[in-house]
Amino acid sequence: MAPKSASSNLKYLSLVTLTLQNAILGLSMRYARTRPGAMFLSSTAVVMAEVVKLLTSLVLVFMEEGKSLHRLHHALHSTIVKQPIDTLKICVPSFLYILQNNLLYVSASHLDAATYQVTYQLKILTTAVFAVIILRKQLFPTQWAALVALVVGVATVQLAQTDSSGTAASRQQHMPGEPDQNRLLGFSAALGACFLSGFAGIYFEKMLKGADISIWMRNIQLSLLSLPFGLVTCFVNDGIKITSDGFFYGYDGFIWYLILLQAGGGLIVAVVVKYADNILKGFATSLAIIISCVASMYLFDFNLTMQFTFGAALVIASIFLYGYDPNAAAKQKIVKLNPESVERLLAEKV
Repeated sequence: MAPKSASSNLKYLSLVTLTLQNAILGLSMRYARTRPGAMFLSSTAVVMAEVVKLLTSLVLVFMEEGKSLHRLHHALHSTIVKQPIDTLKICVPSFLYILQNNLLYVSASHLDAATYQVTYQLKILTTAVFAVIILRKQLFPTQWAALVALVVGVATVQLAQTDSSGTAASRQQHMPGEPDQNRLLGFSAALGACFLSGFAGIYFEKMLKGADISIWMRNIQLSLLSLPFGLVTCFVNDGIKITSDGFFYGYDGFIWYLILLQAGGGLIVAVVVKYADNILKGFATSLAIIISCVASMYLFDFNLTMQFTFGAALVIASIFLYGYDPNAAAKQKIVKLNPESVERLLAEKV
Protein backbone atom coordinates (compact mmCIF):
# COMPACT_ATOMS: atom_id res chain seq x y z
CA MET A 1 0.00 0.00 0.00
CA ALA A 2 2.86 2.36 0.85
CA PRO A 3 4.57 2.16 -2.60
CA LYS A 4 1.26 2.92 -4.31
CA SER A 5 0.72 5.92 -2.03
CA ALA A 6 4.25 7.17 -2.70
CA SER A 7 3.72 6.83 -6.46
CA SER A 8 0.45 8.75 -6.18
CA ASN A 9 2.19 11.51 -4.23
CA LEU A 10 4.89 11.77 -6.91
CA LYS A 11 2.22 12.11 -9.59
CA TYR A 12 0.53 14.97 -7.78
CA LEU A 13 3.91 16.59 -7.07
CA SER A 14 4.59 16.37 -10.81
CA LEU A 15 1.24 17.99 -11.51
CA VAL A 16 1.93 20.92 -9.18
CA THR A 17 5.51 21.38 -10.44
CA LEU A 18 4.55 21.30 -14.13
CA THR A 19 1.63 23.67 -13.56
CA LEU A 20 3.65 26.25 -11.65
CA GLN A 21 6.59 26.04 -14.05
CA ASN A 22 4.33 26.54 -17.09
CA ALA A 23 2.30 29.40 -15.59
CA ILE A 24 4.89 31.32 -13.59
CA LEU A 25 7.51 31.41 -16.34
CA GLY A 26 5.10 32.97 -18.86
CA LEU A 27 3.84 35.53 -16.35
CA SER A 28 7.37 36.36 -15.18
CA MET A 29 8.68 36.85 -18.71
CA ARG A 30 5.75 39.13 -19.53
CA TYR A 31 6.27 41.21 -16.40
CA ALA A 32 10.03 41.46 -16.98
CA ARG A 33 9.44 42.82 -20.50
CA THR A 34 6.72 45.33 -19.59
CA ARG A 35 7.69 46.70 -16.18
CA PRO A 36 8.96 50.29 -15.91
CA GLY A 37 12.67 51.03 -15.54
CA ALA A 38 15.84 50.01 -17.38
CA MET A 39 15.12 47.19 -19.84
CA PHE A 40 17.55 44.27 -19.61
CA LEU A 41 18.88 42.64 -22.76
CA SER A 42 17.00 39.40 -23.35
CA SER A 43 19.87 37.97 -25.43
CA THR A 44 22.18 38.15 -22.40
CA ALA A 45 19.51 36.54 -20.19
CA VAL A 46 19.36 33.59 -22.60
CA VAL A 47 23.14 33.17 -22.35
CA MET A 48 23.07 33.32 -18.55
CA ALA A 49 20.31 30.70 -18.46
CA GLU A 50 22.58 28.40 -20.47
CA VAL A 51 25.40 29.04 -17.98
CA VAL A 52 23.11 28.03 -15.11
CA LYS A 53 22.01 24.89 -17.01
CA LEU A 54 25.64 23.97 -17.67
CA LEU A 55 26.69 24.38 -14.04
CA THR A 56 23.65 22.46 -12.79
CA SER A 57 24.20 19.60 -15.24
CA LEU A 58 27.89 19.43 -14.29
CA VAL A 59 26.92 19.06 -10.63
CA LEU A 60 24.40 16.30 -11.49
CA VAL A 61 26.95 14.37 -13.58
CA PHE A 62 29.48 14.83 -10.75
CA MET A 63 26.96 13.18 -8.42
CA GLU A 64 26.34 10.37 -10.94
CA GLU A 65 30.08 9.71 -11.13
CA GLY A 66 30.34 9.12 -7.39
CA LYS A 67 31.40 12.68 -6.50
CA SER A 68 34.79 12.10 -8.09
CA LEU A 69 36.42 14.92 -10.06
CA HIS A 70 38.68 12.42 -11.84
CA ARG A 71 35.71 10.33 -13.00
CA LEU A 72 33.84 13.51 -14.00
CA HIS A 73 36.82 14.64 -16.11
CA HIS A 74 37.08 11.18 -17.68
CA ALA A 75 33.34 11.11 -18.48
CA LEU A 76 33.44 14.57 -20.07
CA HIS A 77 36.57 13.75 -22.09
CA SER A 78 35.30 10.40 -23.35
CA THR A 79 31.83 11.77 -24.21
CA ILE A 80 32.66 15.17 -25.68
CA VAL A 81 36.29 15.14 -26.86
CA LYS A 82 36.62 11.52 -28.01
CA GLN A 83 33.32 11.58 -29.92
CA PRO A 84 33.60 14.74 -32.05
CA ILE A 85 31.01 13.65 -34.63
CA ASP A 86 28.40 12.97 -31.94
CA THR A 87 29.24 16.28 -30.27
CA LEU A 88 28.92 18.18 -33.55
CA LYS A 89 25.46 16.69 -34.09
CA ILE A 90 24.37 18.45 -30.89
CA CYS A 91 25.17 21.77 -32.59
CA VAL A 92 21.82 21.58 -34.38
CA PRO A 93 19.53 21.62 -31.30
CA SER A 94 21.98 23.92 -29.48
CA PHE A 95 21.61 26.59 -32.14
CA LEU A 96 17.85 26.07 -32.43
CA TYR A 97 17.25 26.32 -28.67
CA ILE A 98 19.16 29.62 -28.52
CA LEU A 99 17.00 31.02 -31.32
CA GLN A 100 13.86 29.64 -29.67
CA ASN A 101 14.59 31.23 -26.29
CA ASN A 102 15.30 34.59 -27.90
CA LEU A 103 12.04 34.36 -29.85
CA LEU A 104 10.14 33.57 -26.64
CA TYR A 105 11.34 36.85 -25.12
CA VAL A 106 10.20 38.70 -28.24
CA SER A 107 6.82 37.00 -28.00
CA ALA A 108 6.47 37.79 -24.29
CA SER A 109 7.26 41.44 -25.08
CA HIS A 110 4.38 41.76 -27.54
CA LEU A 111 1.71 39.30 -26.35
CA ASP A 112 -0.11 39.34 -23.02
CA ALA A 113 0.70 36.37 -20.78
CA ALA A 114 -2.60 34.56 -21.39
CA THR A 115 -2.39 34.80 -25.19
CA TYR A 116 1.31 33.86 -25.08
CA GLN A 117 0.49 30.79 -22.97
CA VAL A 118 -2.26 29.63 -25.35
CA THR A 119 -0.34 30.36 -28.56
CA TYR A 120 2.77 28.52 -27.38
CA GLN A 121 0.72 25.31 -27.19
CA LEU A 122 1.16 25.13 -30.99
CA LYS A 123 4.43 23.40 -30.12
CA ILE A 124 2.24 20.28 -29.70
CA LEU A 125 1.38 20.53 -33.40
CA THR A 126 4.95 21.08 -34.59
CA THR A 127 6.29 18.33 -32.33
CA ALA A 128 3.67 15.90 -33.64
CA VAL A 129 4.44 16.74 -37.27
CA PHE A 130 8.19 16.29 -36.81
CA ALA A 131 7.60 13.06 -34.84
CA VAL A 132 5.69 11.68 -37.84
CA ILE A 133 8.36 12.85 -40.32
CA ILE A 134 11.55 12.06 -38.37
CA LEU A 135 10.59 9.28 -35.94
CA ARG A 136 7.95 7.70 -38.23
CA LYS A 137 5.46 7.87 -35.38
CA GLN A 138 1.88 6.83 -36.07
CA LEU A 139 -0.80 9.14 -34.66
CA PHE A 140 -4.28 8.03 -33.64
CA PRO A 141 -7.25 9.59 -35.46
CA THR A 142 -8.16 11.28 -32.17
CA GLN A 143 -4.72 12.91 -32.10
CA TRP A 144 -5.14 14.31 -35.61
CA ALA A 145 -8.54 15.66 -34.55
CA ALA A 146 -6.89 17.18 -31.47
CA LEU A 147 -4.30 18.96 -33.65
CA VAL A 148 -7.05 20.46 -35.80
CA ALA A 149 -8.89 21.63 -32.66
CA LEU A 150 -5.62 23.09 -31.36
CA VAL A 151 -5.06 25.18 -34.50
CA VAL A 152 -8.68 26.40 -34.48
CA GLY A 153 -8.42 27.29 -30.79
CA VAL A 154 -5.21 29.27 -31.18
CA ALA A 155 -6.59 31.05 -34.26
CA THR A 156 -9.73 31.96 -32.30
CA VAL A 157 -7.65 33.40 -29.46
CA GLN A 158 -5.54 35.44 -31.87
CA LEU A 159 -8.62 36.79 -33.64
CA ALA A 160 -10.15 37.69 -30.29
CA GLN A 161 -7.07 39.72 -29.40
CA THR A 162 -6.73 41.44 -32.78
CA ASP A 163 -10.36 42.53 -33.04
CA SER A 164 -10.27 45.81 -34.96
CA SER A 165 -13.54 47.03 -33.47
CA GLY A 166 -11.76 48.42 -30.42
CA THR A 167 -12.91 45.98 -27.77
CA ALA A 168 -11.60 46.10 -24.21
CA ALA A 169 -9.39 43.15 -25.04
CA SER A 170 -7.70 45.22 -27.74
CA ARG A 171 -7.47 48.42 -25.77
CA GLN A 172 -5.68 46.81 -22.88
CA GLN A 173 -2.66 45.86 -24.96
CA HIS A 174 -0.79 49.15 -24.47
CA MET A 175 -0.66 50.39 -20.92
CA PRO A 176 1.07 53.62 -19.81
CA GLY A 177 4.78 53.09 -19.34
CA GLU A 178 4.85 49.87 -21.36
CA PRO A 179 6.89 49.52 -24.57
CA ASP A 180 5.02 49.58 -27.89
CA GLN A 181 3.18 46.34 -28.62
CA ASN A 182 3.21 44.64 -32.02
CA ARG A 183 0.84 41.68 -31.85
CA LEU A 184 1.78 40.36 -35.31
CA LEU A 185 5.45 40.35 -34.33
CA GLY A 186 4.62 38.62 -31.04
CA PHE A 187 2.55 35.93 -32.76
CA SER A 188 5.20 35.40 -35.47
CA ALA A 189 7.88 35.02 -32.78
CA ALA A 190 5.74 32.50 -30.86
CA LEU A 191 5.05 30.57 -34.07
CA GLY A 192 8.76 30.50 -34.89
CA ALA A 193 9.57 29.33 -31.36
CA CYS A 194 6.98 26.52 -31.68
CA PHE A 195 8.50 25.40 -34.98
CA LEU A 196 12.04 25.39 -33.54
CA SER A 197 10.86 23.71 -30.32
CA GLY A 198 9.16 20.90 -32.26
CA PHE A 199 12.12 20.15 -34.52
CA ALA A 200 14.81 20.52 -31.82
CA GLY A 201 12.82 18.40 -29.35
CA ILE A 202 12.34 15.50 -31.76
CA TYR A 203 15.94 15.75 -33.00
CA PHE A 204 17.17 15.68 -29.39
CA GLU A 205 14.86 12.75 -28.54
CA LYS A 206 16.28 10.76 -31.46
CA MET A 207 19.82 11.44 -30.25
CA LEU A 208 18.92 10.38 -26.70
CA LYS A 209 17.50 7.09 -27.98
CA GLY A 210 20.40 6.48 -30.34
CA ALA A 211 23.20 6.57 -27.75
CA ASP A 212 23.85 5.36 -24.23
CA ILE A 213 24.46 8.83 -22.77
CA SER A 214 22.61 10.27 -19.78
CA ILE A 215 20.27 13.20 -20.26
CA TRP A 216 22.47 15.33 -17.96
CA MET A 217 25.55 14.69 -20.08
CA ARG A 218 23.49 15.63 -23.14
CA ASN A 219 22.50 18.83 -21.39
CA ILE A 220 26.18 19.61 -20.78
CA GLN A 221 26.85 19.14 -24.50
CA LEU A 222 23.86 21.33 -25.36
CA SER A 223 24.88 24.16 -23.04
CA LEU A 224 28.57 24.06 -24.02
CA LEU A 225 27.68 24.39 -27.68
CA SER A 226 24.82 26.84 -27.05
CA LEU A 227 27.06 29.36 -25.30
CA PRO A 228 29.09 30.33 -28.42
CA PHE A 229 25.87 30.68 -30.45
CA GLY A 230 24.32 32.72 -27.65
CA LEU A 231 27.30 35.08 -27.36
CA VAL A 232 27.31 35.63 -31.12
CA THR A 233 23.58 36.43 -30.94
CA CYS A 234 24.24 38.90 -28.11
CA PHE A 235 26.81 40.89 -30.03
CA VAL A 236 24.98 40.73 -33.36
CA ASN A 237 21.69 41.98 -31.89
CA ASP A 238 22.84 44.09 -28.94
CA GLY A 239 26.57 44.66 -29.48
CA ILE A 240 26.32 48.47 -29.28
CA LYS A 241 24.25 48.39 -26.07
CA ILE A 242 26.54 45.81 -24.46
CA THR A 243 29.59 47.91 -25.31
CA SER A 244 28.05 51.12 -23.96
CA ASP A 245 25.98 49.87 -21.01
CA GLY A 246 27.53 46.52 -20.10
CA PHE A 247 26.50 42.87 -20.38
CA PHE A 248 24.37 42.98 -17.23
CA TYR A 249 22.59 46.27 -17.91
CA GLY A 250 19.12 46.35 -16.35
CA TYR A 251 19.73 43.26 -14.18
CA ASP A 252 18.29 43.12 -10.68
CA GLY A 253 17.01 40.44 -8.33
CA PHE A 254 13.93 39.75 -10.45
CA ILE A 255 15.96 39.19 -13.63
CA TRP A 256 18.25 36.75 -11.84
CA TYR A 257 15.15 34.97 -10.52
CA LEU A 258 13.80 34.79 -14.09
CA ILE A 259 17.09 33.34 -15.36
CA LEU A 260 17.09 30.68 -12.63
CA LEU A 261 13.43 29.90 -13.31
CA GLN A 262 14.01 29.51 -17.04
CA ALA A 263 17.14 27.40 -16.58
CA GLY A 264 15.90 25.27 -13.72
CA GLY A 265 12.38 24.81 -15.05
CA GLY A 266 13.40 22.56 -17.92
CA LEU A 267 15.71 20.50 -15.72
CA ILE A 268 13.05 20.06 -13.04
CA VAL A 269 10.41 19.05 -15.57
CA ALA A 270 12.84 16.52 -17.10
CA VAL A 271 13.04 14.83 -13.69
CA VAL A 272 9.38 14.89 -12.64
CA VAL A 273 7.70 14.32 -16.00
CA LYS A 274 8.45 10.58 -15.88
CA TYR A 275 6.13 10.30 -12.89
CA ALA A 276 3.22 11.99 -14.69
CA ASP A 277 1.10 10.35 -17.36
CA ASN A 278 -0.37 12.20 -20.35
CA ILE A 279 -3.59 13.04 -18.50
CA LEU A 280 -1.69 14.69 -15.65
CA LYS A 281 0.48 16.59 -18.13
CA GLY A 282 -2.71 17.77 -19.81
CA PHE A 283 -4.06 18.92 -16.46
CA ALA A 284 -0.81 20.79 -15.77
CA THR A 285 -0.85 22.66 -19.07
CA SER A 286 -4.56 23.42 -18.82
CA LEU A 287 -4.25 24.72 -15.27
CA ALA A 288 -1.30 26.85 -16.37
CA ILE A 289 -3.46 28.47 -19.07
CA ILE A 290 -6.23 29.16 -16.55
CA ILE A 291 -3.77 30.56 -14.00
CA SER A 292 -2.23 32.80 -16.67
CA CYS A 293 -5.66 34.13 -17.65
CA VAL A 294 -6.72 34.86 -14.07
CA ALA A 295 -3.36 36.34 -13.08
CA SER A 296 -3.26 38.50 -16.23
CA MET A 297 -6.63 40.03 -15.31
CA TYR A 298 -5.16 41.30 -12.04
CA LEU A 299 -1.54 41.95 -13.01
CA PHE A 300 -1.80 43.25 -16.58
CA ASP A 301 -5.37 44.58 -16.83
CA PHE A 302 -6.28 41.72 -19.17
CA ASN A 303 -9.97 41.60 -20.17
CA LEU A 304 -11.41 38.15 -20.78
CA THR A 305 -13.83 37.89 -23.73
CA MET A 306 -16.18 35.08 -24.74
CA GLN A 307 -14.20 34.52 -27.96
CA PHE A 308 -10.91 34.21 -26.05
CA THR A 309 -12.56 31.84 -23.55
CA PHE A 310 -13.93 29.65 -26.36
CA GLY A 311 -10.53 29.50 -28.07
CA ALA A 312 -8.70 28.69 -24.82
CA ALA A 313 -11.28 25.97 -24.04
CA LEU A 314 -10.66 24.43 -27.48
CA VAL A 315 -6.90 24.41 -26.83
CA ILE A 316 -7.38 22.81 -23.39
CA ALA A 317 -9.72 20.16 -24.85
CA SER A 318 -7.23 19.42 -27.65
CA ILE A 319 -4.44 18.88 -25.08
CA PHE A 320 -6.50 16.23 -23.29
CA LEU A 321 -7.63 14.63 -26.56
CA TYR A 322 -4.04 14.47 -27.88
CA GLY A 323 -2.83 12.80 -24.66
CA TYR A 324 -5.61 10.18 -24.73
CA ASP A 325 -4.41 6.74 -25.78
CA PRO A 326 -7.35 4.45 -26.65
CA ASN A 327 -5.09 1.38 -26.68
CA ALA A 328 -3.87 2.09 -23.15
CA ALA A 329 -7.46 2.61 -22.00
CA ALA A 330 -8.47 -0.74 -23.51
CA LYS A 331 -5.54 -2.52 -21.84
CA GLN A 332 -6.40 -0.95 -18.50
CA LYS A 333 -9.98 -2.12 -18.87
CA ILE A 334 -8.82 -5.70 -19.51
CA VAL A 335 -6.51 -5.63 -16.48
CA LYS A 336 -9.40 -4.58 -14.24
CA LEU A 337 -11.45 -7.64 -15.23
CA ASN A 338 -11.49 -10.41 -12.63
CA PRO A 339 -10.45 -13.97 -13.63
CA GLU A 340 -14.06 -15.15 -13.94
CA SER A 341 -14.85 -12.34 -16.39
CA VAL A 342 -11.78 -13.14 -18.48
CA GLU A 343 -12.75 -16.85 -18.63
CA ARG A 344 -16.30 -15.92 -19.66
CA LEU A 345 -15.04 -13.62 -22.43
CA LEU A 346 -12.70 -16.32 -23.74
CA ALA A 347 -15.53 -18.85 -23.66
CA GLU A 348 -17.79 -16.52 -25.61
CA LYS A 349 -15.09 -16.06 -28.27
CA VAL A 350 -14.69 -19.83 -28.60
